Amino acid sequence: MKIVAREIPPRTVWALEQAGVHPLLARLFAARGVRAKEELDDGLVRLLPPDTLRGTREAAVLLADAMAQDKRLCIVADYDCDGATACAVGVRGLRLLGAKNVSYLVPDRVVDGYGLTPPIAERVADSGADMLITVDNGIASVEGVFAAKARGLQVLVTDHHLPGPELPVADVLVNPNQPGCEFESKSIAGVGVMFYVLLALRSELRARGVFDVATQPKLDALLPLVALGTVADVVKLDANNRRLVAQGLRRIRAGAMPAGVAALFKAAGRNASVATTFDFGFALGPRINAAGRLADMTLGIECLLTDDAGRAEELARMLDGINRERRDIEGGMRDQALLLAESLFAADGEGIEAPPPAISVFDANFHEGVVGIVASRIKDRFHRPTFVFAASGAPGKEQELKGSGRSIPGFHLRDALDLVAKRHPGVLLRFGGHAMAAGCTVAREHFKTFEQGLAQVAGEWLAAAALTRQIETDGPIAREYMRIDLVDTLHKEVWGQGFAPPTFSEEVEVVSQRLVGEKHLALKLKHQGQPIDAIWFSHTEPLPPKVKLAFRLDADEWQGVRRLRFLVEGAEF
Repeated sequence: MKIVAREIPPRTVWALEQAGVHPLLARLFAARGVRAKEELDDGLVRLLPPDTLRGTREAAVLLADAMAQDKRLCIVADYDCDGATACAVGVRGLRLLGAKNVSYLVPDRVVDGYGLTPPIAERVADSGADMLITVDNGIASVEGVFAAKARGLQVLVTDHHLPGPELPVADVLVNPNQPGCEFESKSIAGVGVMFYVLLALRSELRARGVFDVATQPKLDALLPLVALGTVADVVKLDANNRRLVAQGLRRIRAGAMPAGVAALFKAAGRNASVATTFDFGFALGPRINAAGRLADMTLGIECLLTDDAGRAEELARMLDGINRERRDIEGGMRDQALLLAESLFAADGEGIEAPPPAISVFDANFHEGVVGIVASRIKDRFHRPTFVFAASGAPGKEQELKGSGRSIPGFHLRDALDLVAKRHPGVLLRFGGHAMAAGCTVAREHFKTFEQGLAQVAGEWLAAAALTRQIETDGPIAREYMRIDLVDTLHKEVWGQGFAPPTFSEEVEVVSQRLVGEKHLALKLKHQGQPIDAIWFSHTEPLPPKVKLAFRLDADEWQGVRRLRFLVEGAEF
């Protein structure tokens, strides 16, 4: 592991400080590409205009016409947190704007697979719907959209995933990544796309005289859901996404949120009044995702849709229980996957055992709902692009393996799958995704071919330096900033993918170290000559007396007293 410091442009830091930004924040923001204070303005008026997102105007007309004719609308959602929040935003938003008949359908991960498939389209048509609206899926559903149109359904696709070579022939497509779309925020989440469609629809209804600026429904009530889905989907937090998340956090901290969101905070033991992006990513998001992984995402969506606090708490408790089960399954799978990955190690040029350029593992006992999480854990452990496969649970498809992959910087996973498919025709039955995360299906008999093919592409694309894990940090932290109040200041900001949380690095003296809970390393350090406690979660190997650490600032509370501590992210020695 190598710890590297970000470049911090001094002139930008000075300019931000002169504009009134706190000196520490000025340094952190400048290192993340912020050039002026105006970029930090998270006001709603600073959001990118909806009409720059291709398809929103047409979607607004389509929906407004349908609502005027009392047509029945059915939303088809994805089964992850982004899909669940997008579905809840769609249902709540359309009802707010006057739609009288809005339903939803979410595919079963095991039985139905991903996206709008022809059988799903048939189920929507059989339900009596007139219009099918996809959220967080659909851009690759060429056959599903065709089947829906063949049954007489109008189809509106809202998605953010990368399109394939052929676009579905829907009535309207809204996707920032479709050809010809000039929307600047290419990384907006599926829930953000649906929110933008609703903004455009409200504008269209205003133009039709349904309401005016004074009487129009307030869609900002949906922002807590937009913020949750955006962070949970680990999309890049560009300026527009940061504004959406900041607005959602502001409302949650003020107590203005759907009953289900409040219930999820309670079930996770988190305090909504000081909510952070970490709560979305590591507490609420996993509980909603667990329903889609192990049970039925309808539970997650219903939790986000209900306005009954008692019902919300009941559903949140159920989601919490499913998440505990998910953690148990994941633990066993992770241990087995680590063993399988280590069996792939081979001696390098210096005779040292090292992992292959890419790792692919499969076990007949793996649960397909958890393969993505385990792939992420293996990727983090060995710093290699990783795919984890499980046997499909769908009837009649027992010989198919469903895999989920996670990547490292410099290796575009979907493009790699595309090259494997071209080099080995017939091996990949289906695939799709992004640069850092993707999914695919292979026949069990072709697993070895896939494993070797992906490793070959990784060997060609990844230089030796890319195979060494790096932690980017903000360098040393001055003693004057080692204060509890600054921990709170940092936590209030919007951090996440592409706008990394503040991580500092310095050489420290290790005074003592011990294991807690058998899997975490508790440390007593000397930092700049002063004592400080630290914890390194999920790390058990001892450290030398002097070591360079990468760490985040945190507040540890014991018997009502809050004390500063380090959360260790990595070590270089």
